[in-house]
Amino acid sequence: MNTTTTTPVPLDLWRNPHGRLMLRLAGGTEPVAVTPVRAFPIAAPLEGLSLVGPDGHELAWVPRLDALPAAARALIEEEFAAREFVPTITRIRSVSSFSTPSTWEVDTDRGAAQLVLKGEEDIRRLAGRTKLLIAASDGLQFHVPDVTALDRASRKLLERFL
Repeated sequence: MNTTTTTPVPLDLWRNPHGRLMLRLAGGTEPVAVTPVRAFPIAAPLEGLSLVGPDGHELAWVPRLDALPAAARALIEEEFAAREFVPTITRIRSVSSFSTPSTWEVDTDRGAAQLVLKGEEDIRRLAGRTKLLIAASDGLQFHVPDVTALDRASRKLLERFL
């Protein structure tokens, strides 16, 4: 548990009438549309956040998402929810073949899904040996936060590819 206290980072954020996230920098500058970008989206999603302008340059840096005031944090989390779609695999129901490419039938936190694994190299280990990121052939990423939390049959299928 994080026992350090964080001082809220002051940011003047809001949505314009078109739904774009807007930022006014200190000193009352002209507002500019921004896109939040995580520095470490999988390994440390709450740490390191950049607000990037339309030209791709960083306009503001936030060391921790939870250091933002609640209203600004909610706006940024809405942006991430709309842009970051990484379903979490909760069960592997079947694989078509133990050689690649193979089609996987999985259950995720977003419902049942099918993915095509092109090669074993599309399964990346993150933060140790139990956290995985699986890239499907269509570009969608699937997350396994803890392999040991999967049921035995799922772990056995997955071990054939690791």
